[in-house]
Amino acid sequence: MVVVLLQILIAVFIVSLVSILGIFIFLKEKIMKKALFLLVSFAAGTFLGVAFLDLLPEALEEGFKETIPIFILLGILSFFVLEKFLYWHHHHTGEEVHSFTYLNIIGDGIHNFLDGAIIAISFLNSTSLGIAATIAVIAHEIPQEIADFSILIYGGFSRMKALVYNFLTALTAVIGALVTYFYSSAIESSNTYLISFVVGAFTYIASTDLIPEIHEESRGDNRFITTIIFVLGITAVFLFTQWFEG
Repeated sequence: MVVVLLQILIAVFIVSLVSILGIFIFLKEKIMKKALFLLVSFAAGTFLGVAFLDLLPEALEEGFKETIPIFILLGILSFFVLEKFLYWHHHHTGEEVHSFTYLNIIGDGIHNFLDGAIIAISFLNSTSLGIAATIAVIAHEIPQEIADFSILIYGGFSRMKALVYNFLTALTAVIGALVTYFYSSAIESSNTYLISFVVGAFTYIASTDLIPEIHEESRGDNRFITTIIFVLGITAVFLFTQWFEG
């Protein structure tokens, strides 16, 4: 079992390293300024794609349960309340960072926790299944992590702060893996509800924070470009999901 634990930890650490991909897009200031808003459009599409094309089908794998929409709504409601608190906090402290950056960190942290749990469960079944699950998680994390990094930069974080926070958030996969390794039955039984909660969280962030930002900043021909990039974000998740399901 020690060998399995070591395999799990190596796999989730490799997955966590994907979080540094975003920094390569923003190495140059000029590239950052030109690409940032377009990447926010991509991020909005990615969030909705992950929610409805990746996570929701996973929650429904064992059939529809009446509690699934309840947990989706709980995810939306929780992030609504959390954003109200963050908005109040920023209003009273004068902080210039957008509240949706912190919502993104929390939502992505839960998502990465689930990824770690999936990898651990797979390795506990067999090494080959664990490797396949790790590759699949890395594939869908690539567009997701680029999107997350873009949101943190757009929300007011410096590049270094965004990189650190994104990496720390990615490390919740390690926590998810360890919890699953030692309490696998408890995590497996609650996995559907955790996934449903994240569906609600990602839907809330994309629909109430990112899409309104896109509408507000889009002007003239830029509207067409942002729409294409938004659809591209959804398409990227769809293609990665279909590829690794096949």
